[in-house]
Amino acid sequence: MVFDIPILMSDPLLPNRHKKDFFTCDVFDSFKDDIASMEHPVFSLSKTPEHRMLVYERDGVTIKIKPSYTGLATIFDKDILLYLAGALMSAKNNGLAISKTIRFTTYDYIVSTNKALGGVQYKQLQEGLERLNGTLIQTNVKTNGKEITKEFGLIESWEVIKEDGKSTSIEVTLSDWFYNSILGNAVLTIDKDYFRLRKPTERRLYELARKHCGNQVAWKIKLENLKEKLGIISQTKLLRFNIKKIAETNYLPEYNISIDEDDVVMFFRKAQAKEPVKPAQLPYHVSKSDIAKLAHRGETAQDTVNRIMKLAAQKGMSIKSVVVELIADSEVKRSQVNAPESKAGTKPIDKARIQALRDAIAGKIK
Repeated sequence: MVFDIPILMSDPLLPNRHKKDFFTCDVFDSFKDDIASMEHPVFSLSKTPEHRMLVYERDGVTIKIKPSYTGLATIFDKDILLYLAGALMSAKNNGLAISKTIRFTTYDYIVSTNKALGGVQYKQLQEGLERLNGTLIQTNVKTNGKEITKEFGLIESWEVIKEDGKSTSIEVTLSDWFYNSILGNAVLTIDKDYFRLRKPTERRLYELARKHCGNQVAWKIKLENLKEKLGIISQTKLLRFNIKKIAETNYLPEYNISIDEDDVVMFFRKAQAKEPVKPAQLPYHVSKSDIAKLAHRGETAQDTVNRIMKLAAQKGMSIKSVVVELIADSEVKRSQVNAPESKAGTKPIDKARIQALRDAIAGKIK
């Protein structure tokens, strides 16, 4: 059961322990949260192991979150997924090939997510991996008279590499569910001060505000409906009290919160959206002339960019590699039009020439 009793303190946020701006890190561009788990209360808000099964039903769809013997994955365990999502999206946006399996250092994870350095954090990281690996999600989808039930985990596997008894690096393989949200760009950037929020309910409130308010000015919801989205089982009056306490200082990142006499909770932005919606862009090394060569008849430049990025994600290739391959194939087809036919009536394919052409194009697209 989640009690989340308010704590009296001078600063409701955790200190910025490492004075590190995540947006300037070489590996990432920002923290990312998958939209699916922002919408549904997948993660436990309890600070102690929770072994109850969470069940949500709406519009004929049932979602069950099942714990393992170590308990449900918590919203603090989710920091691992946020960290990995940021790494994958940064690589993807820079035209690099990505994989379901990622290796990272324990130190960088701890510093990047604003945790204290020490043996306790290394132990908590491994326990979080155990809960992420053990927690299962079961869903049912009904289409055309058929019902399909599927069960999957938050991550597929993990391993810790130690040297001289100390953890040096960690390797995690993500589940298809989470990895597909990266491939499909079903993620939103979250503020780095999210990791300074002390209490589970505060983190969940921010997630919901980010998902539903987003770049809009405001979002409102009835308190009872908010309680359902939070996934808590404590009394409504306690949630009302906590929201009023937060509203007194409004320390949540990016959003203010208020509640009126009719129990309507309002979230509204503190400032103009940091990240205006931008069309998808190719890396700087792909020129406009390259895009023009690859455009289909009737296709705009932006349509071409979107198609290339989608193709790169589907193939698990870097954007540069996809562009090189497409341009080379286009040049080969163009050159074959005037090539003499063989006795069999077919036009020969010079594989060596194709490879040489690809190498030459790759040299131009640096």
